[in-house]
Amino acid sequence: MRAIGVILAGGNNESMKPLTNLRADSAMPIGSCYRGLDFPLSCMSNSGIGKVAILTQYNSRSLHDHLSSAKWWDLGRKQGGLFVFSPFLSSDNTQWFRGTADALYQNMSYLKRSIEPYVVISSGNTVYKTDFNAIIRRHMETGADVTVAYKELTDDSVCKYGVISLDEHERITEFEEKPLEAFSNLVSTGIYVIQRVLLIKLLETVVQEGRCDLVKDVLIRYRKRLKIVGYRFEGYWRAINGIREYFEINMDFLKKDVRDLFTRDFPHIETKPKDEPPAKYNAGATVQNTLVGSGSIINGNVRDSVIFRRVFAGEETRVHNAIVMEGSFIGNHCVVEHAILDKEVVLSDGRQIIGTPEAPALVAKGAVI
Repeated sequence: MRAIGVILAGGNNESMKPLTNLRADSAMPIGSCYRGLDFPLSCMSNSGIGKVAILTQYNSRSLHDHLSSAKWWDLGRKQGGLFVFSPFLSSDNTQWFRGTADALYQNMSYLKRSIEPYVVISSGNTVYKTDFNAIIRRHMETGADVTVAYKELTDDSVCKYGVISLDEHERITEFEEKPLEAFSNLVSTGIYVIQRVLLIKLLETVVQEGRCDLVKDVLIRYRKRLKIVGYRFEGYWRAINGIREYFEINMDFLKKDVRDLFTRDFPHIETKPKDEPPAKYNAGATVQNTLVGSGSIINGNVRDSVIFRRVFAGEETRVHNAIVMEGSFIGNHCVVEHAILDKEVVLSDGRQIIGTPEAPALVAKGAVI
């Protein structure tokens, strides 16, 4: 493969709290068995990128546990493989990563010791499926310095992303991160292809100037000096950048076309497997349009929900339009609707957790109600 991979998974997403109090947003559970990081990581492996670096920082324990073995993504190799980088102290550095550009700069040896001509960079908190070879080919054909994959949005969430505009040759003319007023409905997906030697040169320049952000201090600042072109991203793409967005992404997995894209259509999205018995449905249980993780036991009525591993739902309990994470216990005669239950939540008999589609109710990890 002519590229190495970098996944940026170190962000501290305040809009996701309390779900991100103890985990990075890239480690958020998705679709009853995945983590957010699985999607860009699987796409890189499936595209033949055999050398991938993951840059972590905030609440990284869960990510490190998930990445304890690279073999699940076919990256357990003698040549290349999976590299997980976290901030470290040295005689000339006593700081955490100050931004995405600084994180790359502090791990410059990964870039300099590689021989591949291109670097594919992706955010770790986005859910999508793509072949990076198509983006790299587009990058080579246009002779671009940087290629930015973009998505056309039709809703009012545009201002939550980096907004771009293009000329008739697909060259990016304007690029603003989370503007107050959107000047376009085209947003950056957080996927970039850049020449490796150029990336090294740019990082050495901007970091020495005290700048530390890849988007603001490299892509936006150099957009007129460099040839930065857009690549239209087709297909499913969503970012885990808020509670409502996280809820909607999981609900999307209940749609057959979305679910099949990730679970049936080859190549597959891979994840770290867990050795659990199959889910059990006791007499009287009714389950409709629901994903149920292994090891779960269902007694009540569950509909239009995403249930993760080892969840117990009691008798005459109703769980509708909900996300219930690993190890949670829901007693008898409970009602859970339009809600997110984090890991290891305990609901006593007769309790009700009811939210709305616009504002799902949220129960923090380990809560006992």
